[in-house]
Amino acid sequence: MNAGLFKKLGKSALRITAASATIFGVAALGYLVWRPGSGEPLPEFRNNAIWIGHGWLGADSWFARNKRDPSEFRSEEKISALFRKLADNRIRTVYPHLCPARRNGKIAAYDDAQVERFLDLAEKHGIKVVPWIGGVLGESARPNDEGWRRNFIASANELQKKHPRLAGVQINIEPLPGGDTGFLMLLDELRPIMTNKTLSVAAYPPPTKWHRFPDVHWQVGYIHKVADRCDQMAVMMYDTSIPLEKFYTDLMIDWTRTLAGATAMSNCELILGIPAYEDAGVGYHHPRVENISSALRGIAASDRKNEISGIAIYCEWEMNENKWQNWRKFIR
Repeated sequence: MNAGLFKKLGKSALRITAASATIFGVAALGYLVWRPGSGEPLPEFRNNAIWIGHGWLGADSWFARNKRDPSEFRSEEKISALFRKLADNRIRTVYPHLCPARRNGKIAAYDDAQVERFLDLAEKHGIKVVPWIGGVLGESARPNDEGWRRNFIASANELQKKHPRLAGVQINIEPLPGGDTGFLMLLDELRPIMTNKTLSVAAYPPPTKWHRFPDVHWQVGYIHKVADRCDQMAVMMYDTSIPLEKFYTDLMIDWTRTLAGATAMSNCELILGIPAYEDAGVGYHHPRVENISSALRGIAASDRKNEISGIAIYCEWEMNENKWQNWRKFIR
């Protein structure tokens, strides 16, 4: 290679490097000055919620299997402390975990005496109890199987008849691709047993360019079909794989607007689920990106925030005082 050609190639490389550095610098500066979201308090929602652990209602078998002490959950002191904390933080509904369903469709075992004890104290603090039932698609949850649906519905009906003060049930099946007709049939068949009760769904947000997995995102048309079949949707607005906080906050603004529009023509109560957990290293969730503050900043900036009924925290067992302080900055 002659010296002149080498010199020209060197200059070209320097120009390309300089141009790339300029583009990167402009992009970095743009990100630094970009301020998506709002630090303003949210409206005074009527129904904030939180997902809570299995031990609060679970049967003895769960404690034995997981080597847990029932006294952590079953004493009046422990239950009262939970409800005082939640009431002080404007939480009006709890979703106690009763998953996964058994393979034949019957919901997870629960302790009848504990359910009544729990309901006594929930009533005292003005908190509604909506057990979270369902399971893993294709394993503990098979909504396309008629026999599984029949047993699941009968089991949910039995739970409500034995404990009529329960406010309803929440159906959570994961993952669940949008367009699943078995799930729609399940909701249609559950409806007749839900007289004066809340049929809630742990729902999925719309698709996003950041996370292209259709089994955990629902198209707006499917969201609308689910909303027409239930009383409440608690949308799981996390696990997006987004690596930068401001982009997640901006997505929350967009999702709030889209979901409000998708449910506007139904009688479905819209609750937005936000993350408080610390599953670092899983790839689809970065706690420094997806957290209470970044989520609530986005919701607070949406022009349709007044159309939602509340915020749901996932999950109570991951909360600490610092997270509650971040929550209280936005929640009135």
